[in-house]
Amino acid sequence: MPKPEQNMIRTFDCVIVGAGAAGLMAAIESAKRGRRVLLLEKNSKPGVKILMSGGTRCNLTQNTDTSGIISEFGKEGRFLHSALAAFSNTDLIDYFNQRGVPTKVEPTGKVFPRSDRAKDVLDALVSDAEENNVALNLKEPVHTIEFEDNTFQVHTQHATYRVDRVLITTGGISYPGCGTTGDGYQWCKQFGHSIVETVPALVPLQTPDQSWTRDLQGLTLENVEVSIVNSLQKTLATTRGSTLFTHLGVSGPSAMNISRTVSYSDDSDLSLRINFLPNLNVEQKFSYLKNLLREQAKKQIGTALKGVLPIRVIHVLLEQSKINPASRSAEVSKANIRKLTKALHGLATKVTGTLGFTKAEVTAGGVNLLEIDSKTMESKCQPGLFLAGEILNLDGPIGGYNFTAAFATGFLAGRYL
Repeated sequence: MPKPEQNMIRTFDCVIVGAGAAGLMAAIESAKRGRRVLLLEKNSKPGVKILMSGGTRCNLTQNTDTSGIISEFGKEGRFLHSALAAFSNTDLIDYFNQRGVPTKVEPTGKVFPRSDRAKDVLDALVSDAEENNVALNLKEPVHTIEFEDNTFQVHTQHATYRVDRVLITTGGISYPGCGTTGDGYQWCKQFGHSIVETVPALVPLQTPDQSWTRDLQGLTLENVEVSIVNSLQKTLATTRGSTLFTHLGVSGPSAMNISRTVSYSDDSDLSLRINFLPNLNVEQKFSYLKNLLREQAKKQIGTALKGVLPIRVIHVLLEQSKINPASRSAEVSKANIRKLTKALHGLATKVTGTLGFTKAEVTAGGVNLLEIDSKTMESKCQPGLFLAGEILNLDGPIGGYNFTAAFATGFLAGRYL
């Protein structure tokens, strides 16, 4: 590392650390306002997480209004009011449309580039940065950031950059293969910030090896209700949506959206409960099953139920209810129909944890939002220091919400750099 008195470079007005969604957008907006911007990235290419997201399709945002975005972030969502007023999800769509990336809305409300190519999204951002003379230095990780004599000194292996303003957009700890290894947290703590405990979010759940979920490996159910229940049988979180059963447990949007609850819980006896027909209450399920079996009295129960759910699910439900699938429907007692109803309404399995940061799409926790000016993204602990993107204590569900927050907070920070 160069000594402070050597190799000082003052040709830039500001330095942005991290060329992801927030960093690229901030750099573009700042440069458009006449600032000389240096964007530093440790990886050999920018936007690695953009390229990986949405199965390499990049779910940009959600087709909803601003309040719909804010509500999905819970109580922390209020922090996004100013950022989304400056750069809403509609503005985000317009931006990419104008940059030659037409978008489409899928039935789930997810907005993707029409090409289904995340690379088109990244190329649009990088070309815009280049057109606005943003200096993008790749393979140049930041070692330390210091503040002396009213000036920031950003040290890399190549140089020390002296600037008046610094924006940290290094992300969280999720997908460490993307280079998100938590570097930014240490720099923030150095400048007086506190870090809300960081845990994996939007990550698949693990169940025991002997769990019934393993019998459904590879199966996706599009509309089931998934809940996390603690050892006192209190429901901690519930969501509904597509659910994928894997060789390790349960994944898909439904399970991943409630994974942060598992990550934050200190209860060692959590359960995952699945309601396979969430549009019917318990009594409606019972009546439905009773009538169905009565109508097909001569058939084996496994055959009679095959139109209700995939046959593998039916077999699991019957096994967990201790009902022989070869039993004639007419022979199934009311008590056994009750058992089957109970399983259909809320079949449970233990949860042993999540697949951790290596498989997490986002990081829950991060820099305390109370220490950031939400109108400018400037630190309240260190004037001239700005923060945006996933490094903040902001995490939303699957559906483009997290990218929306990253782009919006990056854009707002770029206005004031």
